[in-house]
Amino acid sequence: MGMNQTPMAERVHIGFFGKRNAGKSSVMNAVTGQDIAVVSEVRGTTTDPVYKSMELLPLGPVVMMDTPGIDDEGGLGELRVKKSYQVLNKTDTAVLVIDGMAGASEEDRLLLERIRKKNIPYIIAVNKKDKIPDGAERQIREFLGTEEDETICVSALDGDGIRELKEGIARIARTEEPEKYIVRDLISPSDFIVLVIPIDKAAPKGRLILPQQQTIRDILEADAVSVVVKEYELKRTVERLGKKPKLVITDSQVFAKVAADTPQDILLTSFSILFARYKGNLESLVRGVTALDTLQDQDTVLISEGCTHHRQCDDIGTVKIPRWIREYTGKEIRIETTSGTQFPDELGKYKMIIHCGGCMLNEREMKYRMSCAQDQGIPMTNYGVLIAYIKGILKRSVEIFPEVSRLL
Repeated sequence: MGMNQTPMAERVHIGFFGKRNAGKSSVMNAVTGQDIAVVSEVRGTTTDPVYKSMELLPLGPVVMMDTPGIDDEGGLGELRVKKSYQVLNKTDTAVLVIDGMAGASEEDRLLLERIRKKNIPYIIAVNKKDKIPDGAERQIREFLGTEEDETICVSALDGDGIRELKEGIARIARTEEPEKYIVRDLISPSDFIVLVIPIDKAAPKGRLILPQQQTIRDILEADAVSVVVKEYELKRTVERLGKKPKLVITDSQVFAKVAADTPQDILLTSFSILFARYKGNLESLVRGVTALDTLQDQDTVLISEGCTHHRQCDDIGTVKIPRWIREYTGKEIRIETTSGTQFPDELGKYKMIIHCGGCMLNEREMKYRMSCAQDQGIPMTNYGVLIAYIKGILKRSVEIFPEVSRLL
């Protein structure tokens, strides 16, 4: 991702849902003016969710998501339907596409019920406008219990009604939120901020990872100065700066060394902790980390990552954190891992959940995962909070946030 591109997690996620052959892919292609999804008369052409980052006026940066049909059949079909429902967890705006000739079905009604339950803004696109009989739209609205302004008749074939659908999506989509920052509200113009970024085998070649890029941009927006160093250069750099840094921000993996090399009168935190605050989860994650002290032999812990990447020999999620947990607790802890869109519906067998920073997940999906854990009474924390707690430096790491520091 280039520095000037809007991260996927910051884009409005628009999902297109419906039965096979309702015209989901065709409608999405018509809305975007691009052939994003494969279109065919064969039922079930879309077998996996399709994601496309793009600019969609008048909304701006969006992610368009096409999904498999919710009426797919057979063993594979059930898996595809499950994937469609998983996409709902990251959907900011839902478009339910219905075949106007066939009318609404029980599958459509149940899907809409789930969309409403998740409080996702939605709009109904009744497709094949050029072929539907008189009164079909009214019958669909009555069956689904929707209002007239929630339903738009369209023809993906000739484009009729597509402009109105785009306007409807723009009307209900999340476009404005209260201003929130990664670090900008914590610093002042001309402050020196030191970023500690170890470069290891897992780092993307030739670039920084997303949280590092976003943090640097936020520092620049504050008219402050960012100084980027590797972990073994920190101590010497601080001594030679000529001005005391306001804040040191570190990658969680080198938290202990950075804490030792950062003078006590300089504020210290991590990228992971900053992003937990940015997504509104920091207090819950700090409360959740204390579950570490209650673990017993043979308890199971879930370690979950929001992205997929090539695992290295000393991978943070599958190697380092499990090792640190066992060393800290002195217990034989069972570890299970998930990555990407995988996140269990049933969490009852886990004693706690440890999540990555979630930089690749949008706010809705991260909050969904947090609420799943809270609803089932499972403590949840993240990499940065856990590592700081294990190393005995969590209170120092959240000192910059008094409302959170009071919890410790």
